[in-house]
Amino acid sequence: MAECKPNLTVLDLRLKGGDALDFIKTLRVEHPEVKVLVLSQYDELIFAERVLRAGASGYIMKENATDEVLRALRKVLTGDLYFSERVAAAVVQRMLREKPIASRDGVERLSDREMQVFQLLGASYSAREIAEQFHLSRKTIETHCEKIKHKLSLHNAAELKQFARRWAAENLGPSEPWVAPRSNNGLGKR
Repeated sequence: MAECKPNLTVLDLRLKGGDALDFIKTLRVEHPEVKVLVLSQYDELIFAERVLRAGASGYIMKENATDEVLRALRKVLTGDLYFSERVAAAVVQRMLREKPIASRDGVERLSDREMQVFQLLGASYSAREIAEQFHLSRKTIETHCEKIKHKLSLHNAAELKQFARRWAAENLGPSEPWVAPRSNNGLGKR
């Protein structure tokens, strides 16, 4: 980034070596002039608001037509935010304190870390394995699991694992879950 000084970076939420949300946050600090457009297969109603809060300027689904992707690129490059009408409607409804349109399962209420843990549970990781990935204690991960169960109105760990696996299969497809970020996501000064 420092060497090439791009105006914009197009980023997928699935990064092989780390967490895209942490990468966006780090990029905002280290290279605030670089605009970020997320192009992803993940459901925009769940992830668009997260990437915007992290500092991205836009979110577009990979399934969109090429002309829509180009429109998003142009809009972000001019300094505007880009997200679909579907996301705009959900954000406005949330602001009006109404239930969002696609609030099918409550997953959108999870914090970023809870979402990471939830996705790894959906990929059949154990609490111990998740703790190792994030360099946290198992107790911390179990606390996250308790908060997730509460937010999703689930009664026990078995229900949580089953729900996470079903949700991941329906919403994430064959892609890999988020993994713990490397320190500084490779953006550090050289």
